[in-house]
Amino acid sequence: MLHSLLIKPTLSSSSSSSSSSSSSSLSPIHNPHSSSLSPPPLPLLLRFRPSHRQNLRYLKTLGIINPQTRTRTPSPESLAQILTTVHFFRSKGFSDSDFPRLAFLCPDLFSPTTTTTFSHTQLQQIFDFFATDLAASAQESRRLILCCPKILLSNVEFCLRPTLIYLRQLGLQKRNLNAHLLNTRIDKLEEKIRFLRGVGFSEDESARICARFPAVFGYSVEKNLRGKYEYLVREMKRNGVEEVNGFPQYFAFSLEKRIVPRHLHLKHRGVKVPLKTMLMWSDHRFYAKWN
Repeated sequence: MLHSLLIKPTLSSSSSSSSSSSSSSLSPIHNPHSSSLSPPPLPLLLRFRPSHRQNLRYLKTLGIINPQTRTRTPSPESLAQILTTVHFFRSKGFSDSDFPRLAFLCPDLFSPTTTTTFSHTQLQQIFDFFATDLAASAQESRRLILCCPKILLSNVEFCLRPTLIYLRQLGLQKRNLNAHLLNTRIDKLEEKIRFLRGVGFSEDESARICARFPAVFGYSVEKNLRGKYEYLVREMKRNGVEEVNGFPQYFAFSLEKRIVPRHLHLKHRGVKVPLKTMLMWSDHRFYAKWN
């Protein structure tokens, strides 16, 4: 990163100094009585590299180096390596406002002394994967990375590409893919399919549920999915397979704060409505309807 200093030459103010200044002036003295106009003198540009302190201040403004830290100041070599990484991301369309999130969620990207630091060649493989396998634009790639910066530390051949192929086999479209999902290993995805198969869904039904509601892959089986499904079947006395096939978003609602209170409210009034109506309506609309 270079800075420029502009120095404009000045004309001699007296004839007595013209002879001595002619040898040291930045450009020839302009003759005011000359009939032909000579071009104006060119400014002299002095180029210099920013100091270690300037680089440190710049990285602090980006949030890459904590201004409040009391640890040892990085060496000039370390700062140079970090700046190279910053310039790499800027060449990919990232702005200064993006770096605090990158540094906070994935500090290893800017830690040249750690063993987890990835080379720019490895980072480029992620961008190539987005562009070729996912057909993502530069801005789409940027959004994916900002959503989950740790995807930059993933392996394309052993994680990202196999996961993408698996999700496509389930029927997921590009619009339903996100960085967190792409950064999930296949065995974690298969765990949700096994749960759905285990409670009675067919292979095709399980795939369709996941394709329609990919967020299901992010839920814990034991802490989320199983409890909600059992309540649906045992307490609400509903056909779980039929209800979830029709409204897989059921799993997105809180069991304690939404599903149970609304079910009991309707039960006490002897009312039964579709899951979508029961859960999607706002509190005001729901309780005004069945007060």
